[in-house]
Amino acid sequence: MNNEKLIELRGLSKSFDGEQVLKSINLDIHKKEFITLLGPSGCGKTTTLRMIAGFVTPDEGDVIFNGKKINDIPPYRRPVNTVFQRYALFPHLNVYENVAFGLRLQKISDEEIRTRVKEMLALVNLKGFEKRDVTALSGGQQQRVAIARALINKPEVLLLDEPLGALDLKLRKDMQVELKRMQRQTGITFIYVTHDQEEALSMSDTVVVMADGRIQQIGTPEKIYNEPENAFVADFIGESNIVNGTMIEDFKVSFAGQTFTCEDSGFGKNEPVDVVVRPEDIDIVPVENCMLTGNVSSVTFKGDYYEILVLVDNFMWMIETTDRVAIGQTIGISIDPHEIQVMRKSEYSGKFGDYSTFSDEMDHLSDTTEPEAEDSQKTEEAEN
Repeated sequence: MNNEKLIELRGLSKSFDGEQVLKSINLDIHKKEFITLLGPSGCGKTTTLRMIAGFVTPDEGDVIFNGKKINDIPPYRRPVNTVFQRYALFPHLNVYENVAFGLRLQKISDEEIRTRVKEMLALVNLKGFEKRDVTALSGGQQQRVAIARALINKPEVLLLDEPLGALDLKLRKDMQVELKRMQRQTGITFIYVTHDQEEALSMSDTVVVMADGRIQQIGTPEKIYNEPENAFVADFIGESNIVNGTMIEDFKVSFAGQTFTCEDSGFGKNEPVDVVVRPEDIDIVPVENCMLTGNVSSVTFKGDYYEILVLVDNFMWMIETTDRVAIGQTIGISIDPHEIQVMRKSEYSGKFGDYSTFSDEMDHLSDTTEPEAEDSQKTEEAEN
């Protein structure tokens, strides 16, 4: 990744129908970076993307491209191309003509068009598909055509708005690998929007976690996962046990009725904090060898591990383990100091991290709708 700034978002705010969906967003995007805007439905990620594209005008703040403010520059004059979840291919044109479309508008010679279309189809693994009818292609192949059509114009930035949303799970995983390969090969800055945590972690150089119209944390996938800054980030990025704690002093934190050594410092003496422990970072040990004990309330086989829920000090913990345990069994719990992450209290404290009402189905409820898409549609209608 290049350290040179390409896009700067400064104080961006936006309201639709009196409801504020973006609240003073500040973000730097660098050349050759794969950056992902990640968050639940309605968090402001799609609105942010559309402001960069020029489809949405900010109420406040600036979009700066290569040091120049571009708020008033229309979408077609911005050096960006967008790939949407609905690929918007031209059904009356074959694969070749769909990909060539942007070049024909620029009056580029047939010979150069042939060369560049051939290069692009090779890049997206569609060599030999030139004469195919796009309506006869699979969803994954249509998506590749849409990406080739966007990349052939050599934009400085490619914007991708939930582009894998319509694909099945295996194809999604294959395309995650393909998109990262294409980004590295072309050196184009990719700005990607998704609500899928795994997608964000596996593809990105930088992840921007958003909620309630604000940026909650910016960092590498590893930093976001291992060092979340608040309870929302900890909960949204993977499973997390988030308990109330007290920072006794540097490197000592109290929670669940016990005091533990940790690797965190810089908090006030006896400051109330949130403590995060990932389910996979907890070890089951003999009861007599541990500081915490709990009663197993459920065991779910997940293939290569068991997901167990354990009641500890009136708080339901999740543990992911290869050890077999029985419902009703009392177990010992061990947590290494480097597996304890201490966070400052926030507006999200107390809202996440207790698995007493846990259900797999809850994870998927927010995946079915995207209110921001409705906002975008309203905006398009207003602009037209």
